[in-house]
Amino acid sequence: MPFYRLDPRFPELFPDPLRSNGDGPACFGGDLSPERLFNAYRLGFFPWFAEGEPILWWHPDPRFVLFPDELKVSKSMRPYFNQQKYRVTYDERFREVMEECRRVYRPLQRGSWITDDLIAGYVSLHEMGIAHSVEVYEGDELIGGLYGLALGKIFFGESMYFKRPNASKFGFISLVRRLHERGYRLIDCQQETDHLRSLGGRPIPRAEFVDHLAEIDAEETERGKWG
Repeated sequence: MPFYRLDPRFPELFPDPLRSNGDGPACFGGDLSPERLFNAYRLGFFPWFAEGEPILWWHPDPRFVLFPDELKVSKSMRPYFNQQKYRVTYDERFREVMEECRRVYRPLQRGSWITDDLIAGYVSLHEMGIAHSVEVYEGDELIGGLYGLALGKIFFGESMYFKRPNASKFGFISLVRRLHERGYRLIDCQQETDHLRSLGGRPIPRAEFVDHLAEIDAEETERGKWG
């Protein structure tokens, strides 16, 4: 498979996803401007690289996704909702959620791909009403959260963190239920994890994922702060 270099002068230009490497990085370079990030997600690319490396863009095959009506809530999680153990808000502390995700220790990973430039790009998208955060509280203490992008009726999940047991699951389940109520078709989880599989995520062929992306332009994007 060819390994493409992105031209920093043209943030809208990405290679054909179906002709890109599906096992490793699909392309590299460019920048992390909000314009490039927006164009990347519309086509299914996302940035993931170690601090100090060139910017690497990925487009895995298969793609790990979750269909909102296939969400699984385990018996162990139900008491958290029945007792309202935690509280969830949206878009109240976007930058802080990103900063907390950056601090998470991840085995076998040097540093974090959530760089200052990436935070700046996502904060700009948040200010444009495209990127969103989920905050999870115990009392008044922020104990978990996640963030991602909403384009059309697809939510592109990026990263999550927790400081109390099941706080990130609580936030994710709450988000999926919200998205389902609002007619979202798909949640992009990017790559498979045991955590996401337990919640109902599953792999689909990249070609099928690209077909879902093709419907975005005909759908209304839910812009603005989520209350």
